[in-house]
Amino acid sequence: MIRVLVTVVLVLLSLSANSALPLAGSSTAQTEQVHAELIAHAPQGAKPGSEVWLGLKLTHQPHWHTYWKNPGDSGQATALQWSLPSGLQAGPIAWPTPQVLRIGSLINYGYEQTVLLALPVQVSPDFKPSVINPTVDIGLKANWLVCKTECIPQEASFSLKLPVNSSTAAHAGDFQEQSKQLPRSLPGAGSAQIEANFLNIAIADLPAALQGQTLDLFPEQGEITEPSAPWRQNWQGSVWRAQVPISAYRSASPSQLAMVVAGTLDGQRQGFGSTVAIEGTWPAIKPLGAPTGTGATSSSSDLRIAPGMATSMWLALVGALVGGMILNLMPCVFPVLAIKVMSFTRKPGAVHSHRVQGVAYSSGVVLSFMALGALMLALRSAGDQIGWGFQLQSPAVVAGLAIMFTLIGLNLAGVYEFGQLLPSSLASLEAKNPVVNAFLSGVLAVLIASPCTAPFMGASLGLALSLPAWDAMLIFSTLGLGMALPYLAASWFPRFARALPRPGAWMNVFRHAMAFPMFATVVWLLWVLGQQTGVDGAAALMTLLVVLSMLVWALHLHGRARLPLALMSLVLLLGLGASIGPYVVHISPQTTSSAQNERWQAWSANKVSALLAQNKPVFVDFTAAWCVTCQVNKKTTLTDAKVLADFDARGVTLLRADWTRQDPDITEALRSLGRNGVPVYVLYAPGRPATLLTALLSPSEVREALAKL
Repeated sequence: MIRVLVTVVLVLLSLSANSALPLAGSSTAQTEQVHAELIAHAPQGAKPGSEVWLGLKLTHQPHWHTYWKNPGDSGQATALQWSLPSGLQAGPIAWPTPQVLRIGSLINYGYEQTVLLALPVQVSPDFKPSVINPTVDIGLKANWLVCKTECIPQEASFSLKLPVNSSTAAHAGDFQEQSKQLPRSLPGAGSAQIEANFLNIAIADLPAALQGQTLDLFPEQGEITEPSAPWRQNWQGSVWRAQVPISAYRSASPSQLAMVVAGTLDGQRQGFGSTVAIEGTWPAIKPLGAPTGTGATSSSSDLRIAPGMATSMWLALVGALVGGMILNLMPCVFPVLAIKVMSFTRKPGAVHSHRVQGVAYSSGVVLSFMALGALMLALRSAGDQIGWGFQLQSPAVVAGLAIMFTLIGLNLAGVYEFGQLLPSSLASLEAKNPVVNAFLSGVLAVLIASPCTAPFMGASLGLALSLPAWDAMLIFSTLGLGMALPYLAASWFPRFARALPRPGAWMNVFRHAMAFPMFATVVWLLWVLGQQTGVDGAAALMTLLVVLSMLVWALHLHGRARLPLALMSLVLLLGLGASIGPYVVHISPQTTSSAQNERWQAWSANKVSALLAQNKPVFVDFTAAWCVTCQVNKKTTLTDAKVLADFDARGVTLLRADWTRQDPDITEALRSLGRNGVPVYVLYAPGRPATLLTALLSPSEVREALAKL
């Protein structure tokens, strides 16, 4: 479990765009970090009853590495998925002896430079090759994680044709070298004794030339020991002994454990495989966040993103509850807040009605959160890369919200009443069913609030989207409860209602004044749409909103002018909708000049990797036009003169990841950080873990993080 948690923190730039690109012949693939090639060794051909060897040869760029079967503290083993004709059976990978890879305080196991992951393939005696084309078609889909200080998952598909009756031995030297790198099996079995939180290992029958050497130890099963925790080893005659800390969060309690020890023999590094029988009682597996007792440390990120652990789940629920409550204070929720304040002032003495409406409003909020959560989980299971606030990445949704808020604003301004536009049955439904109105206002609140990621809320969402469905839905419902809680409490305690001003003429003034936050919201939505569809799309929607307002105004008139003006407005609206409406939903090509200025550059995974490789620190702003909190931070903290001076003084490159439009690369990068919404601010420094800053960014926080570079 710990390895998975640390991997999530390490894989900050894990983007599907970094998939390996097949080259001509489709037996090779090339990325900026790895050259991969599918090779074969069949000196006698692939005749029925023979054995052939296949392998994936990975050649790494300097300082990059991939992982062994047990990657250690973090990482992911290379996976090979073969597509073989009937009659061919692939065996397990013959893993070469790995290296110890140190990244900061982490200890990983893997390979640098060149490694061949080879395996035997048995050709059945009953195999019948094609008479017309006597070849064997080999297919391979490979996935690997390549890392330096950052990690990039990559994949590629390969194909190869092996002749049945002729030799394939061009890569004989590669397979011969690979066989030298395989661990040698020891004749005797080792032993291990559990004492407290340690595993005391004893291995005999090692070559005499190794005695006195400091050996490397590689357990083949991950998440049993603590790779980065201090451990001891010594020689007692010909027996090598080691005391290794047991992981408090281990994934199993095996009765035996296969391992490889490695040292220098005849001037070459050589591994030796042994399976030790384990005696004693395994210590209890502790919940995440509890002391390990081995000197190993757990970071705050463990509590943030660890699935299935009771402690982190409770913390996530508390964070979701608090984050939902704070969400009421976010700028994008203010228009709905104004509507609810008005509803409380209408009938301050109607305690029962207030309570019923409070429950209805809360039900609308909670059920809407659960519906959005269920939609996100369904899309996640279907493979879509989405995040919180994803609905505002659709121009159609943005335009729909702008229309709705325009109508709400006109209603608050007194231009019309809903009863004048709706059929009498629906109008009476609104009048007779305030509970329905309260429920729908809760739905509206969630729809508008979801793009804002309040403090404490981002971590809970990041956790929710990595949990099983039922646990994730509990997080989403708790977020909804937190958002609804202030209104629910106000509706149930009359003392709060009595503290509000008494009804009077001021209420009409207040109602009219509340139209302006609605119109301000429309302006914001128009700006968001402009970021997605360009100035033509925003201008088209603005024109349609003007004509829509004229139609609403005409329907409100009395006398003979009402019908012709309304018909003219309706015809004009329909005509413009057909002619310029497509501009509203047509996404324009992305240009960096529209989103970046001279100081900020467009974000990409490769750019971050290149800058860190040049030993340059990087600050990334994950933002979106529809995120009001992002824009506040951008106009305040990120333009603060002292903050910018500190960026310049420390040579920090500023990158902006604009999530206004759906971008699976940015979504995956957010997910790897344990986040599924914006804003997110990350400071990368070469050789150090990434630093995540808070959503409500302050100049002092940024300057303090920069001071540690």
